Amino acid sequence: MSEKGIEIVEPKGKLGVLLIGLGAVSTTFIAGVEAVQKGLGEPIGSLTQMGTIRLGKRTEKRIPKILDFVSLESLDRLVFGAWDIFGDDAYAAAVKAGVLEADLLKQLKPELEKLQPMKAVFDTRYVKRLQGTHVKQDKTKWELAQRLIEDIEQFKEANDLERTVMIWCGSTEIFISPSEVHQSLESLEAGMKANDDNIPSSMMYAYAALKLGIPFANGAPNLTVDIPAFLELAEANQAPICGKDFKTGQTLMKTILAPGLKARMLGLSGWFSTNILGNRDGEVLDDPESFKTKEESKLSVLEYILQPEVYPQLYSDFYHKVRINYYPPRGDNKEGWDNLDIFGWLGYPMQIKIDFLCRDSILAAPLVLDLVLFLDLAKRAGMSGIQEWLSFYFKSPMTPPELYPEHDLFIQLMKLKNTLRFIRGEGQITHLGMDYYE
Repeated sequence: MSEKGIEIVEPKGKLGVLLIGLGAVSTTFIAGVEAVQKGLGEPIGSLTQMGTIRLGKRTEKRIPKILDFVSLESLDRLVFGAWDIFGDDAYAAAVKAGVLEADLLKQLKPELEKLQPMKAVFDTRYVKRLQGTHVKQDKTKWELAQRLIEDIEQFKEANDLERTVMIWCGSTEIFISPSEVHQSLESLEAGMKANDDNIPSSMMYAYAALKLGIPFANGAPNLTVDIPAFLELAEANQAPICGKDFKTGQTLMKTILAPGLKARMLGLSGWFSTNILGNRDGEVLDDPESFKTKEESKLSVLEYILQPEVYPQLYSDFYHKVRINYYPPRGDNKEGWDNLDIFGWLGYPMQIKIDFLCRDSILAAPLVLDLVLFLDLAKRAGMSGIQEWLSFYFKSPMTPPELYPEHDLFIQLMKLKNTLRFIRGEGQITHLGMDYYE
């Protein structure tokens, strides 16, 4: 470690990766890590594995890979664990998900079959289109949270782990607004003991993780860890947290295109978005209450990027509509259509149309890997609470209550890389460049 920057504890032993949900995203992530180690594929889409970072002036030509610049854990030292509402091992679950080719999965079968999911904490009232058969039973939500803590401790003991990260890769829960029970740790714990309806399953996982000081990332738009009670617990136990909702397909495109329109001062009249997908996520989002949670996450992006209150002539009255349609034949291969009605010089109208035939889990898997490694880094660097520098990975980034979230993908990436520079004691990159011409 440099004499400057933040002191980073070097990684020792192996890193445990606990995944909530062993569906398409989790199995694609795990199988991908195993495939990369066997030389069967490349970690494309992963900033930690393939990205570089510029240091100093352009003339210095210092551009190391990120994994060489900061002390990230290596892939061969990751140990996987998971909970799921179905009892299939990771191989069987991957086959059912249908994301990866059968020939590839067969080559990974010995490793994947070893991962048997633990029984999940699950309540169908919060995810109404799924019926779990591999589910914990207990009298109160408090007792269920204690069972999860026991699972974590047993996982760590069985694998001789000192460090662990937890990632929510499960389904989208119904929309829940912050309420009194979420305002303090004391009220949350009392609410779990009283089986308060405003405490969904995801919050019990977050509680278990943060109670043990384990970093937690929320890959769904659920409220989950984004409440004052968990901010209090995360700071008390020095646990980094981040979320919400992995930024993959259509919203990724919005956070790329909208900054471009704004940079060139092009106006927007309307942005219509619709999707079809047929995986478990699509089935869950076919329920209106779960869709509302997702819709809230997806709709906020354009408002924050375009700032209609700052640019009323360009963006004050734009119409934004989002639709998601469950279509089983498409499986994990989501298709997103976007129609943009824009206007330019003298108000003349133009259109942009996008048809993004993407693979949802293929886009999400490298995000899970990066979050695992960066959250472990944050923990070893003594960083706790909300990790806004990881907004790059989320549709609805968490921030302190007094701050609005930054959605612009390019600003998010600059923030992420500048945070890494800060950690390592390197100067921030501002792109001013005036000194080159003096």
